[in-house]
Amino acid sequence: MAGRRDAADGVKELDTAFAEAVRGTGASVGALFLLAADEQVLCLEALCGAPAEFAAPWVRVPVATPAPVSVAVREERLVWVGSQEEMSRTYPRTAMVLPYPLALVAAPVTGVRRWGVLLLMWPATRPPYMTGRERGNIASSCLRLARLLEDAEQTGRCRAAGDRPRVVPAGTGRRSTSPAMAAADFVERLPGGSCALDLEGRLTYVSDGAEELLGADAGQLLGTVPWQSLRWLDDPAYEDRYRAAVLTREPVSFTACRPPGRWLDIHLYPDASGISVRIVPTGARPPPAPAPRHPARPATPARAGHLYQLTHLAAGLTEVVGVQDVIALVADQIMPAFGAQGLVLSTAEAGRLRITGYRGYSAAVVERLDGLPIDTGLTPAGSALTSGIPAFFGDPEEMRRVHPEAQPISGKQAWAFLPLIVSGRPVGICVLSYDQPHTFPAEERAVMTSLAGLIAQALDRARLYDTKHDLAHGLQQALLPRTLPAVDGLRVAARYLPATWGMDIGGDFYDLIRLGDTDAAAVIGDVQGHNVAAAALMGQVRTGVHAHATLGATPDQVLRGTNRLLTDLAPDLFTSCLYAHLDFARRRVTLASAGHPPPLRRLSGRDASPVEVPPGPLLGIDPDAEFPVTEIPFPPGLMLAFYTDGLIERPGVDLDDSIAGLTRHLAAADDRDLDVLADTLLRQCGSAAQRTDDIALLVLHDRLAGAGTEPG
Repeated sequence: MAGRRDAADGVKELDTAFAEAVRGTGASVGALFLLAADEQVLCLEALCGAPAEFAAPWVRVPVATPAPVSVAVREERLVWVGSQEEMSRTYPRTAMVLPYPLALVAAPVTGVRRWGVLLLMWPATRPPYMTGRERGNIASSCLRLARLLEDAEQTGRCRAAGDRPRVVPAGTGRRSTSPAMAAADFVERLPGGSCALDLEGRLTYVSDGAEELLGADAGQLLGTVPWQSLRWLDDPAYEDRYRAAVLTREPVSFTACRPPGRWLDIHLYPDASGISVRIVPTGARPPPAPAPRHPARPATPARAGHLYQLTHLAAGLTEVVGVQDVIALVADQIMPAFGAQGLVLSTAEAGRLRITGYRGYSAAVVERLDGLPIDTGLTPAGSALTSGIPAFFGDPEEMRRVHPEAQPISGKQAWAFLPLIVSGRPVGICVLSYDQPHTFPAEERAVMTSLAGLIAQALDRARLYDTKHDLAHGLQQALLPRTLPAVDGLRVAARYLPATWGMDIGGDFYDLIRLGDTDAAAVIGDVQGHNVAAAALMGQVRTGVHAHATLGATPDQVLRGTNRLLTDLAPDLFTSCLYAHLDFARRRVTLASAGHPPPLRRLSGRDASPVEVPPGPLLGIDPDAEFPVTEIPFPPGLMLAFYTDGLIERPGVDLDDSIAGLTRHLAAADDRDLDVLADTLLRQCGSAAQRTDDIALLVLHDRLAGAGTEPG
């Protein structure tokens, strides 16, 4: 009991601080996102100023997506969007599900570690910029939230995460808990009375005049949502006006026709406690629309919230890359959107259903279902895929009536079998399942069926991508050195990290070449691009450098020979390269560069600095290019770090500043274990974040180090 009480107290403190952050900044809507345990997904923890339904597309936001909250936690910086135009330009996917005039800020909640993001939204009437004081207030609020989360973790008061985010009252105004109080709020907001809505869209007050205009008694309307209790308002366009009023806090008006022909002007006046609605007969009747030649079949329009959610999910499916990305998006966003507890995604291969991903099932159940023939009677999946017609079963009895051979293997109580078809060709099937019986209304079936087509397209693209990726990755791994040769008197550590965007491959390479008993060469390079062509050219460059080096060429001759090879091949891709010749007998290092970032050197006293190497042009441009040579001493204990630009290039950061930062990290690093040192450099330079470029790092350390250094 005490543990539950402590957890509840922790949640209450967090919600209070969150509400104060929203109220103190004057925001109309706030949201608190917390990182999941794997730090790959942001989960919506609390919402203020809007109903939970509005946040359905953002209950789980992958950190890798291009959204303000993702960028804020990924790059650990405040993200400000001052207008709808800026939103459309910078975050088009977010703009599709927030098509309203508003401003927002996403601020990272960070303390001893990353916790999540605080999202705040304002009406577009506020100035399109932030003052230093506002930024300071937001930063203070985020720090307070981080401290509360840290205290809760240290004291064992774990937060109680639910399936839905907590809706936290802002603490401003009076909450309308009865028709009398709702009427009082309404009188304060408007000179006349008609009706009032809470932020969830439910009617809390209906005047006598509103009863007459709406054609319904207050007793029938109170507590209901008007676009559900009044059929003539059952149109997503009308619901969208309500959503706009809640999110923008700006008055909204529209005209609707109450059958048989009474036109009404409806005005919405929102604030933090609800919406006052004024309804008046319209001044002029719109011209009648021509009657259709054939009576249209009645259809249930989709809810505006579902339409926005479908748009959001569709945009997400266009951005996924591999098959596992498709599975993750379906599991993280589509399953919660429909309240499903189970997922099985299967592909059709050689007449069988191969399960490529699942959630909410035991491994034993998946093993039994994996590899079943498409014509199996054990599950309706095969027949749904063969016919191309989705199948919905609200309970086990309905399943038995239609498919008597189907067996209760998983213990699920309701299923949606969605065939994945691309241009008439079956790709696979997506099964959403429920732990309890579930009703599938026509609207939900229509949305699920539409999404199945988008999932099919995404899955088909993803399978092709994975095939190309496996080919390119295998090529790259074959061309990179599996191990580096042992060189007497030298410790070596090397790392390669592919880009996290694109095909996870690139043209960065490194090598260490033994030239004799007292000589060795180190080389690092970067071929333009992140595809199969880049990986293939990387292998040619590395081979060319190795061939010229083993013939005894000097560094400038090695680069000249490799440059002529590339210009003859005319690959339309350019390459930067740095070559260093290490002479252990003369204790000298000779270097030549083809447009590559300068190496770093660290002496035994931890004095680190970049080596000034005048660069020649990139390889593959000018067949007659010359490459200047630089010679530096090779004192005992010397450490050299070679790297590619993926380690130092950051948006908005000057390149010289990045090199200076890397130099400081190298100077401060512990050199007793060179592998640990290499990993430290990668981590301190932000390689754990999303990378748009691949990274290569090669560190060499002379074994004749000073005191306190242990040879590895």
